[in-house]
Amino acid sequence: VQVVASGGGLVQTGGSLRLSCTISGLRFGEYAMGWFRQIPGKAREGVGCISYNGAMTYYPRSVKGRFTVFRDAAKNTLYLQMNSLKPEDTAMYFCALAASRSGSWCPEESDGLDYWGNGTLVTVSS
Repeated sequence: VQVVASGGGLVQTGGSLRLSCTISGLRFGEYAMGWFRQIPGKAREGVGCISYNGAMTYYPRSVKGRFTVFRDAAKNTLYLQMNSLKPEDTAMYFCALAASRSGSWCPEESDGLDYWGNGTLVTVSS
C-alpha cells in the first residue's frame, strides 16, 4: 500500500493551495479518508474528512468554509482544497485512511486509522 501526499508549499495569507493524496495497493472505494495537520509540540488535528462513498464530509470550526475535502475514485486520489489561508494554517499536513462501509462516518480523529501518508508542508506567510 502506498499513500503519497503532495501539493504543499509557501503561500501568502489569503492564498490557496490544493493538496493531493494518491493511493495505491488497496480498494480506494472501501476507505473513508481524512486530512490532518500537526505543528511541532502540538497534537495532530483533523482538518476535514470524507466518507467512503463521498456522501458525508466533516470540517472543524477552524477551517469550515475555507477547506474542502473531495475524492476522485477514477484517479484514486484524495484532495484538500484550502482557500483563504491564514498563518495559523501553517503545519505539516497528512492524509489517512480507515476501512469503512458507512456513508455517515469519516475519520474526524487521528486515532486507530489504517494507513497514513507522508507529510506535506504548508507554510502561510503573513
